Amino acid sequence: MNLQVNGLDDLDLQILHILVEDSRTPYLEIARECHVSGGTIHVRMKKMEDMGIIKGTKLIVDNTKLGYDICCLVGIYLDKAVSFPSVLESMKEIKEIVELYYITGEFSIFAKVVCRSISGLQDLLLNRIQTIDGVQRTNTFMALSQPIDRNIDFS
Repeated sequence: MNLQVNGLDDLDLQILHILVEDSRTPYLEIARECHVSGGTIHVRMKKMEDMGIIKGTKLIVDNTKLGYDICCLVGIYLDKAVSFPSVLESMKEIKEIVELYYITGEFSIFAKVVCRSISGLQDLLLNRIQTIDGVQRTNTFMALSQPIDRNIDFS
């Protein structure tokens, strides 16, 4: 590959590729696969964490198995752009919002929300999102499936 990406070399990219496939891969197994020592892997991991490339590890939960069968993308119109910081603070308190983006285009905000039921979604929209000062209106898109869910392929 011999590619320098943001200060990363081939070994760093190889480590990232292995961890994207399985973030629980032990350092010694990564070291064997990369033909380096475990200490080298530890140093490289620390470097990538310090650079902010690796932001941590997280558990991926299947929300449907926990009863959250409704997944929607909600386009949110703000009354004015300066409302965003206060709207964001209010939205941070809503646990059903699992992703949020400040965007260009027709909407100001795009939020991914999960709910247990249609009535739960209705309550979320009418009583918790649309009542936030600065939110003008919303437009909701129901997700039927998520056939692609992946990290960028940098290999």
